[in-house]
Amino acid sequence: MSDRTRPLDDPRMPVRAKLAAAWTSFMFLYIYVDYYHLYRPGILDDIAAGIVFEFDISPALMTGFLALVSVPALMVVLSMALPARVSRVVNLVAASLYIPVTIFNAVGESWEWAAFYTLSIGLELVLLAFILRSAWTWPRVPVDADPRMPLASTR
Repeated sequence: MSDRTRPLDDPRMPVRAKLAAAWTSFMFLYIYVDYYHLYRPGILDDIAAGIVFEFDISPALMTGFLALVSVPALMVVLSMALPARVSRVVNLVAASLYIPVTIFNAVGESWEWAAFYTLSIGLELVLLAFILRSAWTWPRVPVDADPRMPLASTR
């Protein structure tokens, strides 16, 4: 059998790695959607006038924006570093909370920009759904393989 006809090695990807990769992809989209949003006519004029969306630019607003972007950024490392049980819960909570945050990006937008927001929000929602599914279906260790469980009596 030649190398070309042999199947490729495809080991099972650990859930932690899937979650960290999904949060990384989410962050790239999150940042680039905000970045490309700046190319819209009038956006930079609004920013220069001290307005973002309907809000005056202030330290509180900028702190809120930083907090919003910090959660998914931190989820990359937390997905890998937290104990499995905690990581699962944190991933389920964070992804669930970001669904409405993601959808909010389309509030007040015109139909002219529907394709941009449908694609960007759609991709972010797919990633959040993947995170939710991966965390929800996190495999469990069989009882006999769990080193924390005492061995059963053999009487």
